[in-house]
Amino acid sequence: MVEPRMQTPAIDLGTFDSSSLDRERSRPFEVLWWLFKLVFIQSAFPWPPSFKRLILIAFGAKIGRHVNLRPGINIHFPWKLRLGDNVWIGDRCTILNLEPVTMQSNSALAHEVYLAAAGHDITSPTFSYANKPITICSGAWIGTRAYIGPGVTVNQHAVVAAGSVVTKDVEAWQVVGGVPAKRISTRNIDWRRQH
Repeated sequence: MVEPRMQTPAIDLGTFDSSSLDRERSRPFEVLWWLFKLVFIQSAFPWPPSFKRLILIAFGAKIGRHVNLRPGINIHFPWKLRLGDNVWIGDRCTILNLEPVTMQSNSALAHEVYLAAAGHDITSPTFSYANKPITICSGAWIGTRAYIGPGVTVNQHAVVAAGSVVTKDVEAWQVVGGVPAKRISTRNIDWRRQH
């Protein structure tokens, strides 16, 4: 016979309080962003990356040069987004950045990557926020359909394998993969293969 669990307080989503989130912009500004996002950023139409870059900058993003922004990208708050030079963001990536997301120069997201700088505290009966910034350091590469959780830093030149779930920092030059992600190997770059 299975013993009943101890009586615990019930989760009450009706008591969730979103006022702790610093949105940093007014609601009308957010609505305007959502309209531009749907037409130009999240659209499957291949608008030129340079054009999308200008729109994101107009909405507060800090973006370097030669950034490749593919179709279908979903960016929650562009004013909490920092992209260095030569950053690549693949088709249909989602950047849920209730806290800042930074991608340093020469970092890349493959297709359908999910960066979640937002979440909820599973120990909270009110499901309170557990949002933390994400940093993808220079030279790092995040594989297709990988998930990067709140508070994670993927350090320089690290690689996250496709389909991985990353909830802890990834050391520089490490290749990680799996659910949850674990170290697979060390990345070695053949500098002789430069073109």
